[in-house]
Formats: sequence, C-alpha cells, structure tokens
Amino acid sequence: MRKTLVVYLMAESTTPELAAAAVDGGADLVEIGFPFSDPLADGPVIRRAAERALADGMRTRACLDCLAKTREVLPDTPLVPMTYASLLEAYGWERFEADTRAADATSLIVADLPAGERPELRRVQLVAPTSTDQRIKLAADETDGWLYLVTVTGTTGARTGLSPALAGLVERARALADGVPLYAGFGISTPADAHAATELVAEEGPAALGAYVASLRAAIDS
Repeated sequence: MRKTLVVYLMAESTTPELAAAAVDGGADLVEIGFPFSDPLADGPVIRRAAERALADGMRTRACLDCLAKTREVLPDTPLVPMTYASLLEAYGWERFEADTRAADATSLIVADLPAGERPELRRVQLVAPTSTDQRIKLAADETDGWLYLVTVTGTTGARTGLSPALAGLVERARALADGVPLYAGFGISTPADAHAATELVAEEGPAALGAYVASLRAAIDS
C-alpha cells in the first residue's frame, strides 16, 4: 500500500510552482499555510515564512487566490489550507468556509481549534501525545478525511530524531479511530524521520524542493 506523503508550503506568489514541483517529486497532498501573525504552533522556519508572506501582502483574500491558482496547476491533488482560528474569526467563519470551497480546497486544518468546537466546520482534526483517549475518539469521529497526529508536544520544526511519543500515540489512535487514516506531522524534517514515521519548506526554488520531496518519497517507500 502506498504511504501518503504530505508537504507543507506557505501561501505566497511562488506557491503554485513550488506545489507542482513537490507533487512531481512524489508528494500526495499539499498543505497550504495561510500566514498568521502569532503562529503559536509553529517553530522558527514556518514563522519566518509567515513573516515573509505577510510582508509581501499575503492576507486572507490573497491566500485564497493562491489556493485557487494552485488548484489550476494541480487539478487532482488534495490541497488543504492550514491556519489559525483568529484568522477565521476576523474573516468570518462561514465566509471563510464558503470561499475555501469556492477555491476547491479538499479540506481545512485549523491548528488551534479543538475537536468539539464549531463541529459544523468540517476539517481535519489534530491530536497530540498529550491527548486523552476521549479527545482522540472525539477528534476521530469529527475529522474530515484523516486524523493528524502531532508527533511532539512543542512547535513545528526540525528535530534531532523522531519523537519517542509517536509510537504510543499511533497505537492509541489506531485503537480509537476505527479505520480513519492516520497522518503524522510536526518535527518530521528528514528522510530518516519520514521513514521512521511511516514504519510504526522550501527556500531554494522548485527544483531543490522537488529533489528533496523525492528523497522523502524514496525514504517512506523503502
């Protein structure tokens, strides 16, 4: 069975081109980050990317246009916007959902919106090693398409290795999620990390990104 490789890119002018390169390299799904000024879940790499995008004028409408342009380039690839609840609050919850649908988003991730809050907003739910079994079950019941396993208790970004907490989280999620696909994220930055995760962001242009994603693809398929 082919393992799913997810790549995260910040929304900016070059994102459609970068997303195409990532898919050419073997990515199955692309998360498109909508920048937020206080990204509590993100480490220094994504924070810098968000600051750069905001400085370049990437506000919510521009991010939605970026999503739509990426969809034109990748008509068959799942595209999932990822952002924070404050952005939806400012833009309007129903308006945001309608506009992401109009841009042909596959689903949505709101990193700081817990399961049980705004259940009418269909989205991918996140669980962490600190989540109780009750929270994992609720998230699995409400999630849209797959369950996002946050591998660490800190922020996104490179680590020296895969979190030892992931194995236990995977075991509990498998028991509680009743067949819902499980995708692991946060702290997975190298081919070795990607391979280990399946076994239990781009600053150099499309060619470099495509080659890097291809190395991840090879690692998780090995």
